[in-house]
Amino acid sequence: MEIPKEVKLVIDKLKKKRFSAHIVGGCVRDFLTGIKPKDWDVATNAKPEEIQKIFPKSFYENKFLTVTVKTGSKKPELKEIEITTYRCEAKYTDKRHPDEIKFAKTIEQDLKRRDFTVNAIAMDGKLEIIDLFNGQKDLENKLIRAVGKPENRFNEDALRMLRAVRLISVLGSPPAGGWQIEEKTKQAIKKNSILLGTISKERIRDELMKIIMSEKASEGIELLRQLKMLKYIIPELEEGYGISQNKHHIYDCYEHSLRSLDFAVKSNFNKYVRLAALLHDIGKPRTKRGKGPNATFYNHEIVGAKMTIQLLNRLKFSKKDIEKIFKLVRYHLFYYNVDEVGKASVRRLVRQVGVENINELLQVRMCDRIGSGCPKAEPYKLRHLRYLIEKVAQDPISVMKLKVKGDDVMRLLKIRPCIKIGQILDVLLGYVLEDPQKNKKEFLEKEIKKLGQLSDKELESKTREAKKQRETLEMKKDKMTKQKYWVT
Repeated sequence: MEIPKEVKLVIDKLKKKRFSAHIVGGCVRDFLTGIKPKDWDVATNAKPEEIQKIFPKSFYENKFLTVTVKTGSKKPELKEIEITTYRCEAKYTDKRHPDEIKFAKTIEQDLKRRDFTVNAIAMDGKLEIIDLFNGQKDLENKLIRAVGKPENRFNEDALRMLRAVRLISVLGSPPAGGWQIEEKTKQAIKKNSILLGTISKERIRDELMKIIMSEKASEGIELLRQLKMLKYIIPELEEGYGISQNKHHIYDCYEHSLRSLDFAVKSNFNKYVRLAALLHDIGKPRTKRGKGPNATFYNHEIVGAKMTIQLLNRLKFSKKDIEKIFKLVRYHLFYYNVDEVGKASVRRLVRQVGVENINELLQVRMCDRIGSGCPKAEPYKLRHLRYLIEKVAQDPISVMKLKVKGDDVMRLLKIRPCIKIGQILDVLLGYVLEDPQKNKKEFLEKEIKKLGQLSDKELESKTREAKKQRETLEMKKDKMTKQKYWVT
C-alpha cells in the first residue's frame, strides 16, 4: 500500500511552514499490517491556530488540540483528516480526561502518552518509522501491550482497558487471528477493572458496540468476562455463567448467549439482532426452577425483557434502540406450528412486535436455535411462518383499490343501494387487475354508465368472470409467495 496523496499533501504543507508532522495511531498500525485504514490521523508540533492558518478549510471544536481538515477527497476515509498537536503525559483525576492539556515539542514525547505499543508508532510521508516501544515487534507477534507501566496507562484513562478488548475483537483473537493481550497488561486490567465504574456509560456503550459489531464479538464478550470487566458492563449476562439448562439445550445459559451472538455475526445481522441474540435469555437464571433435564424457565422472556430495558437504560442507549431490542427479547419465544397456529395468531404476533421488526425477530429465533445446538437455523416451520406473515401482510385484492366508490355508481346511474352496485364494482376491479393503468376516475365513470345499460343476466355473467379472474390472481400470488419460502 501507499500513503494516500491527500495525507502526503497535509504533511507536506505543514513541513513547508517548518513544522514537523507524522502519521500516528491506528492508521499506522493498520497500514503496517496490510489493512486499509478507515481514517488517517496526523500529529504535529504546530498549534491549533497555526494549523488553521495553513488549512483554511478546517474546524476546531474540541479541547484536545485536534483540528479537522477538509481535503475535498471523494473517498470517505480521506474527506477529513484530523491533525493533533503533540501532547505530553498529564494527570487524569477522573480516570478518563486529562486535568489539563500540555503541549509537547517532539513526536517522541507525544508517543510516550499513547495507550498501546501498536498504536504508538509514527511514520512520515516517506515511510520513515519512529518506534520507541517495539510496537512493530508486537505487531509481528500480534500482541496488545500497554506503553510503559500498564497500571499507569489505565489509571490515566480507564477506558483503555475496554479498548484493549475491542482491539482483540477487531484484529482477531486466538486461534484464528492469533492476537492476544500481553500478560502484564492483562493482569493490570484484571486488577483495575473496577475503574470502569468511573467512566461515563456512553463511552462504555460505544466501545461495547464496537466489540459487538466486530467479527470476533463473542470472543470479545468472553474476554471481558475473563478480565473481570463484564460484571461492570452487563452483569446480568454474567449471571448465566455456569447455569445449566434443560433437555432442549446442550450449553449453559452464558455459552448459549455467546453462540447465539456468534451466529448473528456470521450471518451479518444488524446491531439490534446481535444485541437481542446476546440478551434474549438473560432472564433464565432468575426464573430457573428445578434441576437437570426437566428444569423450567417459565416467563424468562418477560423477566429478560424487563432486565433488558434496565441495562440498556443504564448504558444510555437511545429510546428507539431500547424499544426495538425490548420487543425482540420479549417475543423471541413465540409459538408456531404449521397445523396449529392460524392467521389470527400470526396477525397478533405482527401487531405486538411491529411489522417493521418481524424479520429481525425471526433472525433472533434463528440465532437462538443455532445457539441451542440445533443443526438448522431456519427449519420448514419457520419458513412457513415467513410465508404466512407475508400472506397476511399483503393487501387483499379489493374494490377498495378503485378510484371510484359505490356512491359514484349510485350518482351516475341514479339508483339506490342494491346488489347491482357491488356487481359493477367487481367488474371494474377486473378491468383494473388486467390493466392497472385503467384505474382512473374518468375511465371508470364511463364504464359505469356502459355497465348500467346491461341486463341483469349480462351483468351477472361479467361479475362471475371478474370474480374468477380475481381468484386466479390470488392463487398465483399465493403460489409465488410459497415458492419464495420453499413451502407447500
